[in-house]
Amino acid sequence: MSQTGPRSLWAGRTAAVLGILLIALNLRTAVAAISPIVALVSKDIPLDSVGLGVLGTLPPIAFAASGLVAPLVARRIGLETTLVLACLAMVVGPLVRAAAPNYLTLLAGSAVTLAGMGFSNIMLPPAVKKYFPDRIGQLTAAYATLMSISISVPPLIATPVGAAYGWRVSVGSWALLAACALVPWMVVRVHAGRVAARERAENLVPEPRADLLNKMRHSRTAIAISVAFAVTALNMYSFFAWLPELLKERAGSSAADSGSLLFLFGIVGLPLALVTPILAARVRNVGSVVGAGVVLFVAGYLGLLVVPTILTWLWVLLTGTGSIIFPLCLALIGLRTRGPDGAVALSGFVQGIGYAAAALGPLLFGILHDATGGWTVPLLFLVATSLVAIVPAFLLRRPTFVEDEL
Repeated sequence: MSQTGPRSLWAGRTAAVLGILLIALNLRTAVAAISPIVALVSKDIPLDSVGLGVLGTLPPIAFAASGLVAPLVARRIGLETTLVLACLAMVVGPLVRAAAPNYLTLLAGSAVTLAGMGFSNIMLPPAVKKYFPDRIGQLTAAYATLMSISISVPPLIATPVGAAYGWRVSVGSWALLAACALVPWMVVRVHAGRVAARERAENLVPEPRADLLNKMRHSRTAIAISVAFAVTALNMYSFFAWLPELLKERAGSSAADSGSLLFLFGIVGLPLALVTPILAARVRNVGSVVGAGVVLFVAGYLGLLVVPTILTWLWVLLTGTGSIIFPLCLALIGLRTRGPDGAVALSGFVQGIGYAAAALGPLLFGILHDATGGWTVPLLFLVATSLVAIVPAFLLRRPTFVEDEL
């Protein structure tokens, strides 16, 4: 598609718009669908701390693994077919979870669901690049915002639905939302197949770039985006996991106040997701945005270290605002590549590394807390990891396409 100028968002792209937005609404539903109704699930399937821990660590592991596998699958069967399969996994997975007679089946259903979400994570930036090269900032902002909503809504719905109709209905109902995303992607897949057949007949099919994923490590821009994404994911997942306990012990917050501050930490991501990708498309030096995120992270952590009982809400708000780097990196996957093939490879590379760091973050944070018996060293660990993002802030100060560096 030409990038000479923006055209109507809906002109010939209605199914793609709906597909991107609907699949974004599914990207985190499984992460927060079970934890609010653990007591109800435990009546049928015993869940001890180990079992819950495995379910809790499965999302970042599945997302990281998808970064390695999804680009290879997309290279063989195409972006659209890969997204159709991802939607199918998000339909089947919740139904398996809902029908699970035991823990292993529940775990298997969770793995299928999260694999679909992980593949969708990787494929959405390339989909935006392919179908909306003239509106990368706007579409990324829209889907990043909906992705944030997708983790906020399930806890509000799961409990009342579970209490009224049972936990199986509560968990399985998310298959309906995934089915809504499946329909437009099936339409897009059929259209893409016709276009591909016509291009093959006219010898217009570009030479495949099967080597792009392997070569990403040779691109300074790809490495910079990956490091920035990894830093943010590690910090966000660590704080989501440990913030309530940290606030109770270090700031003297009540359980209710800690929950409210955790909500504040998460909800600040909504306006950031809406504004940052648009900003990324308009600002030449996006390294300054990464640098601002580093400053905000460090300021929040230092506040909790030095004066945790004073203006506690401000330190949490500053830390949450530091996550501005997350939607920025999602936008850069499309903005710093020349075509969909490059975007697929860069998306897999960036998110594979980033979610691997996200899986390690809470674990390392907890180990440091247990080893020292306090929160000073764990917070200094987050300060140190945040400062690592200064390097990508420097490398991303000039707009460079990844393919040009390979």
